[in-house]
Amino acid sequence: MKEIRWENVKRILVVRLRSIGDTVLSTPSLIALRRFLPDAEIDILLEDWVAPVLDGFEGVNVISVGTSNTAKLKAANHLRSRKYDIAFNLHGGTTSSMFVRSSGARHRVGLSHYRYKRFYNHLYTSAADFWQQPKLHSAEQQLALLGLAGVPVDDRLKTKLEVTDVALDKVRTTCGSEWFNSRKFALLHPSTAFFTKQWPVENFARIAEVLDSKGIATVAIASKAESAVLDELTRESKVPITTFDDLTLPEITALASQARVFVGNDSGMAHIAAAVGTPSVVIFGSSNRDHWHPWTDAPYEVVYEHFDCQPCPGYECKMYGDAPCIRNVAVDNVISTIDRVLAT
Repeated sequence: MKEIRWENVKRILVVRLRSIGDTVLSTPSLIALRRFLPDAEIDILLEDWVAPVLDGFEGVNVISVGTSNTAKLKAANHLRSRKYDIAFNLHGGTTSSMFVRSSGARHRVGLSHYRYKRFYNHLYTSAADFWQQPKLHSAEQQLALLGLAGVPVDDRLKTKLEVTDVALDKVRTTCGSEWFNSRKFALLHPSTAFFTKQWPVENFARIAEVLDSKGIATVAIASKAESAVLDELTRESKVPITTFDDLTLPEITALASQARVFVGNDSGMAHIAAAVGTPSVVIFGSSNRDHWHPWTDAPYEVVYEHFDCQPCPGYECKMYGDAPCIRNVAVDNVISTIDRVLAT
């Protein structure tokens, strides 16, 4: 294993493919690198659909890649042309390993369980060994890779996203309402990727009604593909709900930054809200609370019902079939949690 002479490191590549939440949870690692090497160039490779979540993020150059083979080849050639001193793979999957190898970086850093171990010349044991604890958050796992290589990370930096002026002006114009200007609204995200993480929509409607009784308006967001969830929410609710299914990721970040509280399922939207300091209540079903809870200094709580089969991959409910872990989370429990977070 070659010694990393940090005083000679001028250009760094970070590979972090996959989802919105994964990207947000990589920001502590990016901040740690920038703090350690203030004069180095830092690039991060992201999938093109998620790359805008880092709009405005200071000190980091975002390189995006599409899903086609042509796009991947083009990205690989660009990475090689950058002549990196060091490349960190924060994920370890097949595609990310291929990009680290094709970068040609002098030092290619990964963990011993990664695929294609031969692509790396710095392989470390595990994040658990670094932190000396068995249960780790995703952000801690990523920070550990840097820490094993010699980057100071002991203070466990938290997530952070920037709110761009362009995005904030756009949502201010789009909303144009008293509740937005006075920041008297809650942001709800009632959809998610898997049914095992999907709290019933009618329950979110009850939350909106309770918030309305407290003088807090409700705004709900989803993607175009999830717009049916928003339609169901407005039908179920007895109070008005403003909904958006066409906001960009920077606009969602800006909107979240102005909310009194975020309430939603375990998803990338919850991590966006936490990364801009918004108090959050996140409802968990099948997923690992230790690994995926908000990584923030802002007030937050997670709400769940305990089942011995938790956590699970979430693609299906092998034990019960209909995911009672998420369905059985009581509305009253979520309401009392919201009250505590708002009081904080």
